[in-house]
Amino acid sequence: MTDKLKPLREQIDAIDAQILELLNRRAQIAQQVGHVKAETQAPVFRPEREAQVLRGVAERNPGPMGDREVQTIFREIMSSCRSLEKRVTVAYLGPAGTFSEQAVYQQFGSAVEGLPCASIDEVFRSAEAGTADFGVVPIENSSEGAVNRTLDMMLQTSLIISGEVAIAVHHSLMTKSGNMDGVTAICAHSQALAQCQVWLNQNYPNVARHAVASNAEAARMAGEDGTVAAIASELAGAQYKLGVVKGHIQDDPHNRTRFAVVGTLQTAPSGKDQTSLVLAVPNKAGAVYQLLAPLAKHGVSMTRFESRPARMGSWEYYFYVDVEGHVHDTAVAQALGELQSNAAFFKVLGSYPVSL
Repeated sequence: MTDKLKPLREQIDAIDAQILELLNRRAQIAQQVGHVKAETQAPVFRPEREAQVLRGVAERNPGPMGDREVQTIFREIMSSCRSLEKRVTVAYLGPAGTFSEQAVYQQFGSAVEGLPCASIDEVFRSAEAGTADFGVVPIENSSEGAVNRTLDMMLQTSLIISGEVAIAVHHSLMTKSGNMDGVTAICAHSQALAQCQVWLNQNYPNVARHAVASNAEAARMAGEDGTVAAIASELAGAQYKLGVVKGHIQDDPHNRTRFAVVGTLQTAPSGKDQTSLVLAVPNKAGAVYQLLAPLAKHGVSMTRFESRPARMGSWEYYFYVDVEGHVHDTAVAQALGELQSNAAFFKVLGSYPVSL
């Protein structure tokens, strides 16, 4: 067996040497790109460019490696090369071990500085103040719908959406001991409790449930108190040395959360983009239909339509809308121009590459 493996390992070693040489050649060119960007004050992170690269490697991938695995490798290569220009700081809903942190690394790669924040509001404040270059915030969940605080903050902030990332959300029930002996409370973020409600009702209907700031905070609490069980990711459980009582307890096995990357960067078209808007209509019959008519007229597809009370003491609403395409696309630009003229309130939240 050793004799058969030796020549194969020698081939792998030779290929690894070539890969290392090519990686460093790429890094050297990335440094040159950084010098040019510094001279022109261009942004270090270009989500549309990175999206094009990742789509391109998947399209050209002959196998046997899967597209997702190849994209993960190239994302880390781009992240490491980008850090030679500048190490990007990204704020997220903390502490460490949250799905928000996972979304940061899935979007930016691991060569970034993560800045955990205690609330969604703090993520926005950090990006607005320049403490962080970007913020990553949950915007909607496939089973529980919109994250309302994020929608409210998007209405108020001067930040725009520069990217999006969707991740699979798998919840585990965990404790310090790895079992439920002596547990008197189950803690998690309110969304996680809702996403696991059926399973909890069937298995632990008499154990109190408490909503906390994040799942990772629940994991931290469980790590310090044997009477507390946490619903969180296994990554958070490992962070706080918890044992898994039961994995994958979410009611929807295909549960996913979509995150928005917010900052001051306006992205250029990538070839596969989405534009997010917030609108309000005059209080008259047929106003919503008339408002959205320009989208159909110009062949622009609407992928999301969410209403949110305006919270001004009357029954008025803001409408959060996603459409296919970029604001620089001719059809989208024409549709939005007509749409704006019909709206009582109109704000483009951002155009950005669609999540891989």
